Amino acid sequence: MSLLTKRVGRLDSSGIRKVFDLARTMKDPINLSIGQPDFDVPQAIKDAAVSAMDSGKNSYTPTNGLVELREQLIADEKSFTGRDYPLEQMLITSGVSGGLFLSMLALVEEGDEVIIPDPYFVMYKHLVNLNGATPVYLDTYEDGFGINPDRLESLISDRTKLLLLNSPSNPTGRILNRKELEQIAAICEKHNVLIVTDEIYRSFSYTEMVSIAEIYENCLVLGGHSKAFGMTGWRLGYACGPAAIIDAMATVQQYSFVCAPSVAQTAALACPDVDMSGHINDYRVKRDLMYNALSDHFELGSADGAFYLFVKAPEGWTGDTFVEEAIKNNVLIIPGSVFSERDSHFRLCYTVPNDKLLQGAEKLCKLAQQKS
Repeated sequence: MSLLTKRVGRLDSSGIRKVFDLARTMKDPINLSIGQPDFDVPQAIKDAAVSAMDSGKNSYTPTNGLVELREQLIADEKSFTGRDYPLEQMLITSGVSGGLFLSMLALVEEGDEVIIPDPYFVMYKHLVNLNGATPVYLDTYEDGFGINPDRLESLISDRTKLLLLNSPSNPTGRILNRKELEQIAAICEKHNVLIVTDEIYRSFSYTEMVSIAEIYENCLVLGGHSKAFGMTGWRLGYACGPAAIIDAMATVQQYSFVCAPSVAQTAALACPDVDMSGHINDYRVKRDLMYNALSDHFELGSADGAFYLFVKAPEGWTGDTFVEEAIKNNVLIIPGSVFSERDSHFRLCYTVPNDKLLQGAEKLCKLAQQKS
């Protein structure tokens, strides 16, 4: 008898982690693989964390999170989407990853289907599989990584439990515009489909960013502080949406995470007083720099937000084989197959110094020219 459960067998090691492990064996690589900001947590937030520790705010918080933080986030959501959530419809989670984990445990089980636009964040399909449900992939390659409403509707069945959105997207950088969201909302309302929307990159928007929550009531919003404030290791996110779902997620959290990290919650109260616009503008410049450096040699996806480019491998290469060759040339990028059922692209992250970006772009372009 195996000690391990069948659900563990449905998972495989993250392709991103494999690249990170490889990076540790390389000497001074041009690392365009790490999906996190390159700026540190602002000093005011670090000071607030130290103050929280020094003043004894180191114990458990309520499972749903500090009331002050939940109230602050409710105000943020009202400002951004117009939705006015009661306190019981806001839950503080251990990062958006924690929110995804709780939501899938609360919503998805054997026999269910979850529609996932492809490409997708690496965690999505594995969480669906972990819970015994079936991922149903909505191909977006032919639609500029947008969502074709007819294709979406054709995938909905009597087993469809939810649609999982990610805008701005990791890995494509795509932001779904208002018209697209209205079409998605109309179809989901027609078929009574819940939308779970992962908006962790909301702050990194270089064009208009609209949340589906502004348009469609039957949705669960997942957001957080990790990316916007460089707090990736602090594990702080939130979920807001229908009361029954938030209550179920809180119950699961009570018997799993218990609560999000208490010091991080207290420190996050200082976030609204910190201006991060300079960093966002810096990333807009990096986006333009890398886009322009690669565009003569590669077919590039949309780069509306987040801090990624999803790039088609040159003719004659698969995404995987191009990444292998790039790594031999000391450039670390992520194969697109990690994020997709296709093997045609690769993802690069532009949160590194500009000189490193240009060095990486030069090497990638030289590789592309070898096959031309």
